[in-house]
Amino acid sequence: MVLVGDHAGILIPELDRLRQGSGRLRGIRLFHTHLDSSLLSREDIMDLVFLRLDSISVLSIDQHGRPDKLQWAHLLPPNSNKDPYLIHGPVPWDRVDFDFRESADSLEKELDRLGAVLEIGSRDGRGLLVSVSTSPKSRQERSLAELSDLARTAGLDIAGSMIQRVPKINPRFILGKGKLSELEVMALQHNASVIIFDQELTPTQLRNIASITERKILDRTQLILDIFAQHATTRAGKLQVEMAQLKYTLPRLIRQDRALSRLTGGIGGRGPGETKLELDRRKIRDRIKKIRDELQGLRKHRQNTRSKRLQGDVPVVSLVGYTNAGKSTLLNTLTHSDILAEDKLFATLDPTSRRLRFPREKEVILTDTVGFIKDLPQDLREAFMATLEELSEAHVLVHVADASHPEVEEQVEAVRKILGSLKLQDKTMVLALNKWDRLDADEKNILRNTFPQGIPICSLDNSTLGTLVETLERLV
Repeated sequence: MVLVGDHAGILIPELDRLRQGSGRLRGIRLFHTHLDSSLLSREDIMDLVFLRLDSISVLSIDQHGRPDKLQWAHLLPPNSNKDPYLIHGPVPWDRVDFDFRESADSLEKELDRLGAVLEIGSRDGRGLLVSVSTSPKSRQERSLAELSDLARTAGLDIAGSMIQRVPKINPRFILGKGKLSELEVMALQHNASVIIFDQELTPTQLRNIASITERKILDRTQLILDIFAQHATTRAGKLQVEMAQLKYTLPRLIRQDRALSRLTGGIGGRGPGETKLELDRRKIRDRIKKIRDELQGLRKHRQNTRSKRLQGDVPVVSLVGYTNAGKSTLLNTLTHSDILAEDKLFATLDPTSRRLRFPREKEVILTDTVGFIKDLPQDLREAFMATLEELSEAHVLVHVADASHPEVEEQVEAVRKILGSLKLQDKTMVLALNKWDRLDADEKNILRNTFPQGIPICSLDNSTLGTLVETLERLV
């Protein structure tokens, strides 16, 4: 089948879904003309890479408008040691000796032999991490390390990363088209199916990037939402996650353009009618309202539970802190419980309460809450207000910090900022420096000077918790 376009573009019909999603070549050879002496451009190579074309060829013309030179390129099997494409020529147009069909067949046979694909469709595949920011590179590297932990918690293998420091964020693509092309090449080389941006993408950026790549595009917020969705167990937790996801989706509700729209002319390549989009938006708004009403009912139920607890005159101590600081492990050790405690970010989403009896026959309610993280999106924070409301009733907050983390100071400050935004900064607070056993003597001295009020503990070792328990008993 031959499709002929004009100077404006080519309208390509819907293709076989098997070829679209299988990781094979597209089954299309693109042949076009530059109306001057120029040859393959970066845009041409981007089309080849992004669209998985069998090949792309350009025919230049001479000063008299006659055919002149031909240059062409095709993809290569994924290999991290070289570019995933090969450029041939240019040669005089009437002396081309190349079998384009044989080339495409050979590449697909080689892909089969290697067990490789040019794109992976599975959700839990391999991912690339990207940071585009005006911040110093060292800060971007630290933030990417946290993003890597989040990605692994979500079930992704990290294949590589890209950092770009820019004087100003590109409002259309967040990064330049040249870097975007490099990113797609890197994804092909590493066999990555997901690209995760450390920054939150605007609806425009998400739409524009999605329109030129078939890889799944996520930002930091979507990744956190995915983790929350995996870990939510109670009705309240699941509702809160769903509401946060819907609020994130609403402004980004567009029809994801097919990658081939880059070669498609106007009519026939547009999205659905406004009516369909408005219908979808209304459904989402209705669902958000229904969830909000249901969460309000759950809040009232929890308020009644807290009121009965207060009538019983039992003080409440809440554990707060950065995600994966060791709060759940501390609660288990203090109360001899066995709630889920994993070395993962956001292992705990739903509040858990246990009774803790002090040596002098006093009792407190000890509650574990969702971990905090820096740059937590406002929608996410609002969605989890039902969970965080537990903190407003607490008599004492125990701020558990991971003393062994290289960014412990930044994490402590991030938690304090979030507590301030929740108007909890005036609560009685105890700082517990967890994982103290992992530090050497110099590191311990530095932290003692940085946090003179901090209480060193190891949440796995009951014998290290004496000072913390005595402090809590005195405060309540």
